[in-house]
Amino acid sequence: MGEGGTRRLIVGITGASGAIVGVRLLELLKDTGVESHLVISRAAELALGYETELQPKDVRALASVNHGVMALGASISSGSFATMGMVIAPCSIRTMSEIATGVTSTLVSRAADVVLKERRRLVLAIRETPLHLGHLRTMTALAEMGAIVAPLAPAFYTRPSSVADIVDQAAGRLLDLFGIETAAVQRWDGVRKERD
Repeated sequence: MGEGGTRRLIVGITGASGAIVGVRLLELLKDTGVESHLVISRAAELALGYETELQPKDVRALASVNHGVMALGASISSGSFATMGMVIAPCSIRTMSEIATGVTSTLVSRAADVVLKERRRLVLAIRETPLHLGHLRTMTALAEMGAIVAPLAPAFYTRPSSVADIVDQAAGRLLDLFGIETAAVQRWDGVRKERD
């Protein structure tokens, strides 16, 4: 929470495949009353061009507040700036590794480091496969530090009929981890009765 009870969430988008999930997070946050603070890596800007028809300016327009990736003096680089935490979607292996070591070179990894040191929620939507032992050990270290490692994995029990359905479910479930309710999530309601 911020001044006057303002709820704020930092959204990082890095260069791993799946930038559309970060975009969808921003779209969903618009209807929640949560102030979104966006920081996009340079590699993410490239990925947007490869994977979507969106330009970085289109994505920035979705956020309440934008921060440059090298703006290391930004509000979100300080623990005194109150937030609910941070979600990085997608989270590249490079960004994950920087956060785990505390050697931060951009505002994405610096803001994540601040979130961890302040004992706020950090959710890393890792997007890489397969994983080698070094990746797995880094994820374990991050989990031990308090981060939530939430790989971008499709939920097939929802029987998605489009990529948009898969993206909605992934983005909505990431926001669930902050207690932010959206209509994007298709909830499991138990095993359905067998059909005759």
